[in-house]
Amino acid sequence: MITFKNIQKKYGDKIVLDNLSDTIAKGKITSLIGPNGAGKSTLLSIISRLIVQDSGSVSVFDKELTAYKNNELAKKLSILKQSNHLELKLTVKELVSFGRFPYSKGRLNATDEEKIATALAFSELEELKDTYIDELSGGQRQRAFLAMIIAQDTEYILLDEPLNNLDMKHAVQVMKTLRRLVDELQKTVVIVIHEINFASGYSDFIIAMKNGRILYHEETSEMITAEKLADIFDIEFDIIEKNKKKICNYFNL
Repeated sequence: MITFKNIQKKYGDKIVLDNLSDTIAKGKITSLIGPNGAGKSTLLSIISRLIVQDSGSVSVFDKELTAYKNNELAKKLSILKQSNHLELKLTVKELVSFGRFPYSKGRLNATDEEKIATALAFSELEELKDTYIDELSGGQRQRAFLAMIIAQDTEYILLDEPLNNLDMKHAVQVMKTLRRLVDELQKTVVIVIHEINFASGYSDFIIAMKNGRILYHEETSEMITAEKLADIFDIEFDIIEKNKKKICNYFNL
């Protein structure tokens, strides 16, 4: 599991994360929600060791994050950041093959090829595997980057706003893929997400952040209430239940 204790992070005089401690549930989707500036992306970056906290500690599989060598950590934990720009002329398959670098160091073997093929199939990209990345739509490109993460085959998958700039159809495709990663492959997914209804519809747990602190960490069914969401976002909500899922209305009140 991922555990973090007493995490503090400041930029100048601004406290971005204020003494956070928590544990991420294994084999589940945990969504990080909250208003802009809550510290969600900063926390995700610290958990993935992209940035270093000022104080506190993070452990993965009961081992301190700082004790991992880069290549060892890349076999345990993968992250997909908000913006993914490539200057290289790459096909979808070539991009996905990058996910195997911690294992192959660029020399793909039969196991690597099998993992790449599985990732392409899982992401429904087999017909596009020879297409260049710059020829894809935004939704297809995001699925290609997600396939690269799937090929990396880590137990923990961290995603920072993967639905940005996607239309509704492609956002649903990405969330369904994440749900399948958990349900079929027993992965653990942590996702920073702004659209509360996607968090409500696909998450097992929700961590709600505000002003650098964790306000709530609960199962999704307990988290999605009008009172708690109003506390987090400072606007009114109306919760509608349909097919055992909760839909959050905040734009027509």
